Amino acid sequence: MKNSIIILCTIFLLATGGETLMAQGDSTVPVPSAKKNPPIKNTFGSNLVLENQTVMVPIKGSFEFVIQHKFGNVNNGFEDFYGLFAPSNIRLGFNYVPMDKLQLGTGLTKDRMQWDFNAKYALLKQTKSGNIPVSVSVFGEMAIDLRSSDNFVKNTDRINYFTQILIARKFCDRFSAQVAPSMTYFNNVEGYVDADGKIQPKMNNMHFAIAFLGRIKLNEKMYFLMNYDQPLTQHPTNNPHPNISFGLEMATSSHDFQIFMGNYDLILPASNNFYNQNDYRIREFQIGFNISRLWNF
Repeated sequence: MKNSIIILCTIFLLATGGETLMAQGDSTVPVPSAKKNPPIKNTFGSNLVLENQTVMVPIKGSFEFVIQHKFGNVNNGFEDFYGLFAPSNIRLGFNYVPMDKLQLGTGLTKDRMQWDFNAKYALLKQTKSGNIPVSVSVFGEMAIDLRSSDNFVKNTDRINYFTQILIARKFCDRFSAQVAPSMTYFNNVEGYVDADGKIQPKMNNMHFAIAFLGRIKLNEKMYFLMNYDQPLTQHPTNNPHPNISFGLEMATSSHDFQIFMGNYDLILPASNNFYNQNDYRIREFQIGFNISRLWNF
């Protein structure tokens, strides 16, 4: 049933038809016949929707500063003011677009002091005429754990990788949606000693997942955001839980602010997809926010 739902949702996103409108924002290099066949713009308001990257690649010369913040679990109630006074996680990131269609980025995350390097490339851009029905980008990220060497046998054990194909469609001026299959790979995974005294891995090194997200326009400055992440790989133990998150976005031409609630408690996509043990069915949620500031040079 789960696989059938995923296939149906993917077909739905790839379906053609329906009139779409142009707006200000998202920009990639248009095809030679751009005057007769202009690309759809402003599929999403920024590089992020809650927990996931979007197909957006800003115009050449754009520089972006990003703050991603997660508070603690809300389950403790007033004891730590619903997680707001609990230990938090934060990432500071920077993105730059050196050439059309290509964005390069880096950032540092408090969780395990991970330094990440990432790239996103726009492969296709949805057109107003509908002859290209979806926008497609590919995103890749490598993160390095910078904690003490006591945590690792080899330096390569510090590295993890994440790659994702982003497929999005702007169905109308008020609604956009995206589906994004992903692959995560950790060079090193935790193990345990079995009954025979042999060390066995608790998880596979490779993990597959798929993310669905949407953006609904409420008024000229505010949007409702929703996100669902479904793990696909079955591990020997410690299978990660799905994530569901929802929130509000306030956007201008150069600023974007998102406040949301979800059951992911980490920030980097590889860590979230691989390690999430929070269960939304028992309300293990965290409050978070994303802030981005964009400059064009």
